[in-house]
Amino acid sequence: MTALATRTFTAPDLSAEGLAKVTAEIASTAAEHDRSGAIPWPGLEAAHRAGLLTASIGAQFGGPGLGHRDIARILTAIGEGDASVGLIASNTLMAHAGQAVHPHWPTAFYDDALDRSQTDPTLINAIRAEPELGAPARGGLPTTTATRTADGWILNGHKAYASGGTGLAYHVVWAVADEPNADADHPRVGHIIVPGDSAGITWVDTWDHLGLRASNTHDVIYDRVALPADAFIEIPRGADGVYRDPAAAAGPGSFAHPALYIGVARAARSAFADYARNRVPTALGKPIAQTDRIQSVAGEIDLQIVAAETLLHGALLRIESGDKTILAELSAVKIAIARAVIAATQTAVAALGNPGLSKQSSLERHLRDALCIRVHPPQEDTVLLASGRRILGV
Repeated sequence: MTALATRTFTAPDLSAEGLAKVTAEIASTAAEHDRSGAIPWPGLEAAHRAGLLTASIGAQFGGPGLGHRDIARILTAIGEGDASVGLIASNTLMAHAGQAVHPHWPTAFYDDALDRSQTDPTLINAIRAEPELGAPARGGLPTTTATRTADGWILNGHKAYASGGTGLAYHVVWAVADEPNADADHPRVGHIIVPGDSAGITWVDTWDHLGLRASNTHDVIYDRVALPADAFIEIPRGADGVYRDPAAAAGPGSFAHPALYIGVARAARSAFADYARNRVPTALGKPIAQTDRIQSVAGEIDLQIVAAETLLHGALLRIESGDKTILAELSAVKIAIARAVIAATQTAVAALGNPGLSKQSSLERHLRDALCIRVHPPQEDTVLLASGRRILGV
């Protein structure tokens, strides 16, 4: 259990003007980092200075303790500036949000994370996927092991898709506990908190992706990483004794990722509008923004974004009001948001033709980033199957 800290983190300015200012600053370096693939520190530092990366730190730790809807607004603003910054920020914000609700980090580790967060972007990510296993939400147990020792744990394993890369201050690693007298058929499964500068961590540069190119979502290898006894946090099994991965179904916290991609769609809408206002074909003699066709396309883009934002905030409002009937539908809501985000961005690109696919246009980057919403669990095929079975009662 983490001790209460005597720190104060100022609540961020969540006004439309305040968020727009941060979005613009983050956007100013997004294209450069998309090309280079480097960790987008300027954007992360802009978010940090605005208090956005610490917004979910619990009040008991001196933080603003903002809830899911405010965090969604923050991530939409960051994602509108740079999706890679948004992805890294979302992981950090959700780590703090989880700690606020259920303190579980080792005291020394979380105090260190808080101290560092007062002055610099201090990045955290739950590192779960593995090259052989794939996405944890699809079932199975990790081959990564935390072996019990007399005074702590030794971590060994190979993880994939570890967003944040070498910029991470802390890793929250999904692992199986290897301990004396353990039930071989039902080992304990959990997360182990790992300082990013621990001896035995090696990064493998595997990330060469269509979108989110600056997210540094590389592989990482843990080779006999020594950790204290309180670093392992078990994920409880269900009442039936069966382990179910928390990512297999959407919850309020899993809407952080959709929120940032709504920001991507908003950026695509802005890029489309800017182009339409400035494009004056010789044969037309006026900006294409003045034509009925382009105005209708702009309306279609806006419709999809309005739908996505309404779904996101409507679902979170229902949760806040205590409406538990929405819980079974959250995964479907997440998929509907994903479809709307992709539809909005694709509509913008399709209407402009070649200019929309040129690397000289930010639309090309927004399209690539928007498509990445599909990879976050739970994924569409599993959601549709589960929803269908629920509706049919089979």
